Amino acid sequence: MATLHAATASRGAHVTDAQAVRQLCDAHCFGMLEWEVTETGEFSVWGYDAFDVYEADDEGLPDYEVGIRTRSFLRQLSQYIAPDAKLDIQTAGYTKCRFPVHAQRYVVRENEVLHADLGSLDPIDE
Repeated sequence: MATLHAATASRGAHVTDAQAVRQLCDAHCFGMLEWEVTETGEFSVWGYDAFDVYEADDEGLPDYEVGIRTRSFLRQLSQYIAPDAKLDIQTAGYTKCRFPVHAQRYVVRENEVLHADLGSLDPIDE
């Protein structure tokens, strides 16, 4: 099996309840990614891995039996995004020189989560 080489970066967003967001993140596993809620209440995530979120088991390890919970996590997180704030998370990666490459983007606003990947094909304007 080939190894995915990916990087994730985000443009942070202010949250309304920093402690609740920390508890939410502590209840999940982010693989090799790092996350932070700053003293000013800005949440961000980054690192060298795809943005796949798992629930944590009793030992704090990913619960692979439950499966990937990225969208569920982001819906919960969206409840804490400050009004007029936007969390933008982008991941890009590849597996050797194989097709397809991996790219996805999540935009999280107050009570809203949007997703984009390389799956859509739209005509360009002249």
